[in-house]
Amino acid sequence: MSTPINLDAVRHTMVTTVMVDTVRISRPTGTPVLDVETGLVGPTPTAKVWEGSGAVLSAHGLAAVEHLVGGRWLEDNASWYGLVSPLSAPLPQRGDLVTVVAAKEPTAGTVGRTWQALDPGEASTVEVARITRLDEVVLL
Repeated sequence: MSTPINLDAVRHTMVTTVMVDTVRISRPTGTPVLDVETGLVGPTPTAKVWEGSGAVLSAHGLAAVEHLVGGRWLEDNASWYGLVSPLSAPLPQRGDLVTVVAAKEPTAGTVGRTWQALDPGEASTVEVARITRLDEVVLL
């Protein structure tokens, strides 16, 4: 007979050991404006949807989390990055932008980088965290 998994304990582990950075989800709200002096297109206007604890992990980092929590909670990811956010966070939508605004570890290399949500956040009958597939974008 197998022992039931304590999902609250897994969620707690995810929040305290994985979702240790501050991430911002923003949604494009308009079209970029052309700077007539430089000829360059400016940034797309956005509105902040949510900011809070989370993590942006590479595919390697996502696999490492499986070992940390003792189970396969994260499915294989076609993209190289994934946003891990708490269940209390809103469900990111396709095209939302995810920016790491602060990292617990100074060597993370993620602060200031921005990714675009490729799909709406994954949903499941049994969830311990929100997982959203990301692709990095270069903002001018």
